[in-house]
Amino acid sequence: MHTGGEPLRIITSGYPAIPGDDILAKRRYARDELDHLRRFLMFEPRGHYDMYGAILVETSLPDADLAVLFIHNEGYSTMCGHAIIALGRYAVDHGLVAPVEPITPVNIECPCGLVRAEVSVIKGKSGAVRFKSVPSFMFAADVELALVDGRAFKTDIGYGGAFYAVLDAGQFGLAVGSSPVRDLIDIAQSVCSAVNASITLNHPDHDDLAFLYGAILTDGKDTSAKEPTRNICVFADNQVDRSPTGSGVSARLAIQHAKGLIPTGITRRFESVIGSDFDGRIFDTSHCGPYPAIIAEVSGKAHYSGEAGFWHDTDDEIGRGFTVR
Repeated sequence: MHTGGEPLRIITSGYPAIPGDDILAKRRYARDELDHLRRFLMFEPRGHYDMYGAILVETSLPDADLAVLFIHNEGYSTMCGHAIIALGRYAVDHGLVAPVEPITPVNIECPCGLVRAEVSVIKGKSGAVRFKSVPSFMFAADVELALVDGRAFKTDIGYGGAFYAVLDAGQFGLAVGSSPVRDLIDIAQSVCSAVNASITLNHPDHDDLAFLYGAILTDGKDTSAKEPTRNICVFADNQVDRSPTGSGVSARLAIQHAKGLIPTGITRRFESVIGSDFDGRIFDTSHCGPYPAIIAEVSGKAHYSGEAGFWHDTDDEIGRGFTVR
């Protein structure tokens, strides 16, 4: 499937059992014992550098309809909004939950916690999906740092199921949507290096959640909730999200709310580097440990793009997975 252009390869069968008492334990086991399968499915010749995937696993939360591990070019993320939107439709269409018109709830257990999705179902056909994520919060505001070349910049750090550095690309003379994507990737990589060298992240729930997932470069339009805003998310090992990034939208909403820029209930449109869009709003306020937090609601639509089976010839070393950049 894809959501706003961002791929999601849903592994439906053939994966070994992944043991663990909870979803984070399953994530650690997959990382430590089964990582060759991530490379097999994400990298060439079956995938590409920016491929994204979802492994369905046994649930450990009583309210969960399904549980998922997210995989990409570097490893295993903790939250993925575009995947939630796709998995919501998939769960309804493939009988993981019974369809209910006009809205079918689908509760998805993620490494960051339980995410509650709602799938539009009209005359038996699934459509748009919205989800309420885990508590999202601003970890730090207006942090002053410098790139390795000495250029100074300011960034906020927000959590929306994963941690992001969120900052205006205009600080570097770049514009999301018109500047070369390669230039935006290079800046995002440098920003992440600067943040990792200077900032120690922590999450009240679990140390496994306390890492910088990526950088979100924006068009700087944070002061008006009435107009759309565009961003590009560069995450993992310089992987580019084609969608507006659901967990990134949650983090941006948390930052905007913490700065008094958007009230509860106002819907804002977030656009990706290719122009696809999600709608986001602050559904409610909450807390995450000591941090004032929000419950973000993000809406979008996923589409089916194909079905495939993969196998490996035992003498095919190249076929174990490779990248060329």
